[in-house]
Amino acid sequence: MPAATMIACEALTKRFGHFTAVDQVSFAVAKGSIFGFLGPNGSGKSTVIRMLCGLLEPSAGRAHIAGFDVARQTEDIKPLIGYMSQKFSLYDELTAHENLNFYGRLYGLRGAGLRRRYAELVALTHLAPYLNRRAALLSGGWRQRLAMACSLMHKPSVLFLDEPTAGIDPVARRELWDLLFEFSSQGMTLFVTTHYMDEAERCSHVGYIYMSKLVVCGEPDDLKQLPIVNPANTKRLDVTCEQVTVGLQAVRQLPGVRTATVFGQSMHLLVDASLSEDFLRAELARVKISHADIRPIAPSLEDVFVALTNNENGASA
Repeated sequence: MPAATMIACEALTKRFGHFTAVDQVSFAVAKGSIFGFLGPNGSGKSTVIRMLCGLLEPSAGRAHIAGFDVARQTEDIKPLIGYMSQKFSLYDELTAHENLNFYGRLYGLRGAGLRRRYAELVALTHLAPYLNRRAALLSGGWRQRLAMACSLMHKPSVLFLDEPTAGIDPVARRELWDLLFEFSSQGMTLFVTTHYMDEAERCSHVGYIYMSKLVVCGEPDDLKQLPIVNPANTKRLDVTCEQVTVGLQAVRQLPGVRTATVFGQSMHLLVDASLSEDFLRAELARVKISHADIRPIAPSLEDVFVALTNNENGASA
């Protein structure tokens, strides 16, 4: 395993009786990178994290954190990792201050060392105004900041975040990601599960797991160039117009339009390369849409995952 690799999985598998939750998953995550792990609910994302954290023993295959085997060297791994679960896992009846001190002591910090690390994390997460507020009374964004601060008490090299921004507002999401970028710049390796495509775009590498199998893994820009995402003799178009939902129903009936979906005031289309913009405008005019701004676009990560999911479903069928 290369020295720069912090997380490595080789045919990692987990079975619960006759059910296979994770099926021969292999990937590597470089030191200091942000790895986005995506997939539908129940696809195996959380199970992979629990195996990597030593909370579940793999049924087959191997995984390493910083060179340590997750199944055989669990005690060596514990000081290296932090884990922030998708559900708020701190103590609601304790204040933010009490939660931070409690977790610091759990990680073996005492005296001046605990006070120093406490102050660093409060400054980093800007929790100072809320230290005396019970965790149950914090907003979603501040609860997540507190959970992150507690998971960072022992200065982990690898931080696992299982849907860290689920249920929080867009401003809090952006602020949380600003913290993740800061951690990455300091050399921390981040493993993030998310359902948000805009968050996936921010990751240096992305893996997509579907029905327990890793379908694809790579840099976002490379995934957008996959042949399955860009079928031969096709092009992608952005069509901005009024009454976009009316236009959507019209274009979906046209020959040469392979897929069509709404993005705000626009439609994103995958069409045959031979389909002309003039033809599209004429057909939209037939449903009383007189002006349409049409321009070529590149595929998004959402397009990537929709194409991969449809392909997997087709293969299963």
